Amino acid sequence: MISKSVSLKCPNDYFLKFYFFKRKSAFYDNRKPFLLITSKEKTLSLRLNMSKEQQFAPTLLAWYGINGRELPWRKTTNPYFIWLSEIILQQTRVEQGMSYWHKFVERYGTVEQLATASEDAVLLLWQGLGYYFRARNMRVAAQQVVEMGGFPTTSKELQQLKGVGVYTASAIASFAFNEQVAVVDGNVYRVLARYFGIDAPIDDRKGKELFEQLAQRLLPHKDSAQYNQAIMDFGALQCVPASPNCMQCPLMETCDAFRNNKVAALPVKQKKVKKQNVLLNYVYLQYKGKTALMRRGKGDIWNGLWQPLLLEDLLQQPIEPSTECKTLQKHYPQAVQVVKELKHLLTHRTVFANMFFIRLEQEITLPEPYLWVKEDEIEQYAHSRLVELLLEKVRDYLGANH
Repeated sequence: MISKSVSLKCPNDYFLKFYFFKRKSAFYDNRKPFLLITSKEKTLSLRLNMSKEQQFAPTLLAWYGINGRELPWRKTTNPYFIWLSEIILQQTRVEQGMSYWHKFVERYGTVEQLATASEDAVLLLWQGLGYYFRARNMRVAAQQVVEMGGFPTTSKELQQLKGVGVYTASAIASFAFNEQVAVVDGNVYRVLARYFGIDAPIDDRKGKELFEQLAQRLLPHKDSAQYNQAIMDFGALQCVPASPNCMQCPLMETCDAFRNNKVAALPVKQKKVKKQNVLLNYVYLQYKGKTALMRRGKGDIWNGLWQPLLLEDLLQQPIEPSTECKTLQKHYPQAVQVVKELKHLLTHRTVFANMFFIRLEQEITLPEPYLWVKEDEIEQYAHSRLVELLLEKVRDYLGANH
């Protein structure tokens, strides 16, 4: 006998109604609701003793109808806007990437406009977001799209674009062109690993294939794009990496990880990133409203970005750790250390940065490839987040000692 029912409105005129029963019967368990999905066109009854795979997508779509995030790129099928969002959100939180998406859309409203932009202009707009190779690749990809006469429309063809891998291509194809393709990102790996109790490593080729095949099998024929958004939001908001609120999860009772106390252990990664410690010594030279900068060359993560003078380049000699300040003051007694071992985390490195300040009475010849730049024009030169933090410390020092 039914004791109560709860109805939830879902996307595209679907409604989920949960019927709770007073006692067990041959077909119903009073701890588990009977699930009725209805639409304008048909009614489909599903018991919760159906397979885990069958109940997965309808449950996520119902959850998404109530909890899905309102994001501007979800309100369009314009492949350019969707592609921008996917590139910006690679290894970047939505909260951080949102303002950058708006800046790029405002500055470069079409892929043609981005294709004709200079690399310096794109890097400057990207400044502070990190992983600058994304910005360089994005500009090249925009030029490819223009040469093609428009965006490719399938996930396979989209992978021809610079910086577009399987995930990004699948996302664009699904959200812009409604291709029936599963989108598998870190959130999806986590949800699938926990719910289905999969301990195959997500950073292993065979493991990735297993997850991709499962994700494709779970993809509903109707509302596949919305389902892809749903499972990613579910991982971002509900099934979060640390301390998820499992007691409020609609998949709790059938979740393998929850039932077997393995939530914290899944998903599995077999490769641990080994980080290298790096010490960088920067010098802010000041001479008549100018300072010294250089543009980093190819072959490193800050390719194309500008930075202040390195201590080793100024003195033309290697510097022993912990002797930087004394060594510098032997040559420049007026040198002041304004930053000591500022810690900055990168994917494969932990950088510790020192910043020294020297006010020159006479101009010196700078080592190549450094050049003198007006201090009030520094912001026109794209630089890394680390350099921005160091420059802020220099500005604070100058403000306090002007």
